[in-house]
Amino acid sequence: MQLKKKGLLIVLSGPSGVGKGTVRKALFAQKDVNFQYSISVTTRTPREGEKDGVDYFFKTREQFEQMIKENKLLEWAEYVGNYYGTPVEYVEKTLAEGKDVFLEIEVQGALQVKKAFPDGLFIFLLPPSLEELKNRIVTRGTESADLINNRMKKAKEEIDMMDYYDYVVVNDEVNLACEKIKAIVTAEHCRRERVAQMYKKFLEVES
Repeated sequence: MQLKKKGLLIVLSGPSGVGKGTVRKALFAQKDVNFQYSISVTTRTPREGEKDGVDYFFKTREQFEQMIKENKLLEWAEYVGNYYGTPVEYVEKTLAEGKDVFLEIEVQGALQVKKAFPDGLFIFLLPPSLEELKNRIVTRGTESADLINNRMKKAKEEIDMMDYYDYVVVNDEVNLACEKIKAIVTAEHCRRERVAQMYKKFLEVES
């Protein structure tokens, strides 16, 4: 009898502007990647090129707050005036099917997920420097000077929270960051605790 392996919850997080979305898209474009992407819900305005149901589920504040009341979110946070959250049903269903679920979320949300899924894999994406992080935010051309300053202040606070994560990947070059993330996931699937836990259940079934 073959025991069904439970999927791994992979959480990629880091300060705003570090390139989480860019790394995630590059990672999923690779043929050897078979993660299931959990699309987040947000109340922020779509950026140019973003599509509802592909990059995010775009909701009004009223719709989002209703989801909170109905406990339909694994985690949620308000960041620089907008809500962000992860629909819980999709995550639990996909993990139970033995598929790896990939979350790309803000730091506040990632810490909430860690409480609900302590055995998840938490990866912190770090900018090469604070100067480079500011350049990336400015280059977007979507934020005012005040908002840029707020994001930088918040980024410094978030970088201090990397101690809560399992691994840190510096995003100095997107493809290299992707390779590191894939290597981390492969190693985690081979971690003794995960394999032993699965085989102990297997032995219980056999006996």
